[in-house]
Amino acid sequence: MKRTVLVVSTVVLAAALLAAGYWWGVNQSAPSASRAAEGKAGAKSERKVLYYRNPMAPTDTSPVPKKAPDGMDFVPVYADDAPQAQTDKAKAKILFYRNPMGLPDTSPVPKKDQMGMDYIAVYEDDEPASATPLVKLSLDKVQKLGVKTEAVALRDLKSTIRAVATVQANERSLATVTAKFDGWIQRLHVNTTGQAVRKGEALMDVYSPDLITAQQEYLIAKRGVQTLAGGSAEVQASMQRLADSALQRLRNWDISETELQRLRQEGKTTQYLTLRSPANGVVLEKPAIQGKRFMAGEVLYQVADLSQVWLLAEVFEQDLGQVRIGQSANIRVDAYPEKAFAGKVTFIYPTVTPESRTARVRIELANPQALLKPSMYARAEFISSRGKGQALAVPDSAVLDTGTRQLVLVQRGEGRFEPRPVKLGMHADGYIEVLEGVKAGENVVVSANFLIDAESNLKAAFSGFGQSVEGAKPDAKGETKPAAPAPGAATTAATAPATHRGEGTVEAVDAAHASVTLAHGPIPTLKWPAMTMDFKVKDAALLRTLKPGQKIDFETVAGAPGEYVIVRAQPVAAKPVTATKPVTESKPAVEPKPTTGPKPAADAHKGH
Repeated sequence: MKRTVLVVSTVVLAAALLAAGYWWGVNQSAPSASRAAEGKAGAKSERKVLYYRNPMAPTDTSPVPKKAPDGMDFVPVYADDAPQAQTDKAKAKILFYRNPMGLPDTSPVPKKDQMGMDYIAVYEDDEPASATPLVKLSLDKVQKLGVKTEAVALRDLKSTIRAVATVQANERSLATVTAKFDGWIQRLHVNTTGQAVRKGEALMDVYSPDLITAQQEYLIAKRGVQTLAGGSAEVQASMQRLADSALQRLRNWDISETELQRLRQEGKTTQYLTLRSPANGVVLEKPAIQGKRFMAGEVLYQVADLSQVWLLAEVFEQDLGQVRIGQSANIRVDAYPEKAFAGKVTFIYPTVTPESRTARVRIELANPQALLKPSMYARAEFISSRGKGQALAVPDSAVLDTGTRQLVLVQRGEGRFEPRPVKLGMHADGYIEVLEGVKAGENVVVSANFLIDAESNLKAAFSGFGQSVEGAKPDAKGETKPAAPAPGAATTAATAPATHRGEGTVEAVDAAHASVTLAHGPIPTLKWPAMTMDFKVKDAALLRTLKPGQKIDFETVAGAPGEYVIVRAQPVAAKPVTATKPVTESKPAVEPKPTTGPKPAADAHKGH
């Protein structure tokens, strides 16, 4: 019995101890939990608010508490809740505010456009809207394409201008033998074309009654002087003037001094007189034929001195600016391929041949051995220098010519290239002077730049707008992002602009102008409220599937400034509504049919 009581007492004592421990634990933990809750509430109240955001449009923010158009309060974003990018954006300095529709209009302070839309802030670390997109390629793709770069540097630019030319006789050395009296050719001493002659060498003997008469007049005047030697001085002087006049008449007829000396010494007339060469050279033309009668003024011989010749080069008009008088030229002819002739530019002709668009440039050069013949073909090379010191230059292969402007690809990092327009100057051998667009030390692509152009679709990057990315799908926010690239494909920044998704009701269809009027709901990615506006369509075939009153799901991209283009549209099932309000506003050119679908808010307005 005592043993039983002892066991019972022990059990009761243990139960009492357990109950006391539970009571103490509860009383100790409750204050701790209460204090932890109070501490968390105090910490919540001390958290820093960065800004407030629209709960339905996270991109719509405000520095102070406000309400959304649907009446919902903006949600505070705390410093420890915001993503790092948003935190950095909140701390970044606002440079200006830009037009939300893409128009070239900015403001230093917040403002609204004509449709009531808020201007979008542009931060200090944002890339300017007008900046040229970078072309991005993977390092593997860069290696496969064989991309090579070269630094823009100052160079002494020298260009070689090449032109075809012909050898011509020096016009200053041409001499013509012309008769100044009528007569007959009795004998030819030089009877072949191309024959070399020297000055004073006999060319031909001629007979002329006028020459015989002139000789007789001189001889009569000479005898009169001798007869009147004892007469008065006045009579002697008169007779001497007569003799001199007769002799000068013979000189005027180009009778050589040799013939006149023989006439004075012999004192008798000769039936035939000899015409002699007026200069050293070769006979280029010989119309004279033995026994031929000639008239006064008729050309009998043409003699040219070929010890110095002219070279007439045909220089293209785009190269004329690099050719100047006094410039040296190297001459080569096929007849003597191992020999080079040196000449100097002496004249640039003032006209351009319309058919060939070339201008003649005269080069004078010595020809002591008579190796260069008239009408011989030659090749002329002009060495042209810039003449203004060193200039910034890039290799020829670095320039992409679009037809309307010239571009180079400037390396901005590993696999990153910036297409940049440049203004070019003179072309040298392998290099082009760059007047504007690049700086010394910048690296430009000199190899595979055309492959980069094809790989990255630069045309889309240069235009600033384009079509939606093939294979892209809209995300939960309504913004279309490009699909993931295939393995091995290059990743580029020069893709089409973002596509924005929205829903709306067709108000009117204008096939003539390829446009449609939509009463659409809010588009968060563009920060657009509900409104009625006109859209262009990418494909006119879309208009055949759209009817007034139809509710559609659509995607749009930015087109020209202030213009948006629909690239996709498909009907959606109409949602039941409790009340509708017909939209009476439409395009004047097309009268819309009565609509049955839901309409936008009553305060929607028309925008363009």
